[in-house]
Amino acid sequence: MLREKDAKEPTFTVVPVNRANVDRLAGWPVTGWRGGYNWISAKRGPSSAVINTGDTVNLVIWDSQDNSLLADVSSKTALLPPAEVSSAGTIFVPYLGDVVVNGQTAEAARAQIQSAMEPIAPSAQVQLSVTAGVRNSVDLVSGVGNPGSYPLPDRNYSILSLLAAGGGISPTFKNPLVRWIRAGKTYEIRADRLLAEASKNTTLRGGDKVIVAEDDRYFTALGATGTESLIRFEKDNISALEAMSLVGGISDARANPKGVLVLREYPAKAVRADGIKGPEMRHVVFTFDLTSADGLFAARNFQINPKDSVLATESSLTAANTIFGLIGSLVGLNNSVK
Repeated sequence: MLREKDAKEPTFTVVPVNRANVDRLAGWPVTGWRGGYNWISAKRGPSSAVINTGDTVNLVIWDSQDNSLLADVSSKTALLPPAEVSSAGTIFVPYLGDVVVNGQTAEAARAQIQSAMEPIAPSAQVQLSVTAGVRNSVDLVSGVGNPGSYPLPDRNYSILSLLAAGGGISPTFKNPLVRWIRAGKTYEIRADRLLAEASKNTTLRGGDKVIVAEDDRYFTALGATGTESLIRFEKDNISALEAMSLVGGISDARANPKGVLVLREYPAKAVRADGIKGPEMRHVVFTFDLTSADGLFAARNFQINPKDSVLATESSLTAANTIFGLIGSLVGLNNSVK
């Protein structure tokens, strides 16, 4: 075991991982991210759009009466100035005053205005169109071919429809992540999962913002692995055994299969004196013995956290000074990507 464990004033804790404790370790606080993506499942909405505050309503009134109060004598039409829906949900219509249109479909608002005009213009016909404002449009911010603001054609407009309208996710992204902001809350999902699961194709609302970015979670590979670099997460969760595969395995000539380590730093609030629901110290070195079935099963069920370091030692686990040196180099490597 690492000499640091038995030091008078140890600076980190050494935890051998096996099938007996791997479930308990899974209950320790996650590091590097929240520990999972949060998303709202799809719910189908009505197929029609509704008028909202900030929309612009355009009215054309047709009246065949010779003495019409509204229409021009020659054209028999009156093109009213565009009216923005107020914070009270109303627009001003001559001879009618403020008319509430918020929450109505364009057809319902048109019928309401035409009916209200019958006492002053019995033969009038109303044509109404709506230009979506901020509350009836969504912003596709980045990560697609054509970012911009997109009006909602109806209340059943889905996030996949928006991404398609924006030209699709950038093909240069290796591990794209879709981030969705609504009412001050942020939701995230991996793009491959969004594309694969119909239940995740959620319906958008006016004011939503959608951002496509690369998943920036990573862990570092050091020591006698097949590579020494930053390894990006290619799915939601990666086990210690999968991490070894992603780094090219361990070198048969150099590595000690009984000395595979995972270095992790916990926040101070995660530290627990009993070591049951959290680590006894902030810095923890998890050790794995890949020469036994117990160690292999434990590695398969142990989850790597973002910013962990996966390290294969070249010699006995008693080389604590080597670990200190690697921790120092790790700090420099992590700082280079911040």
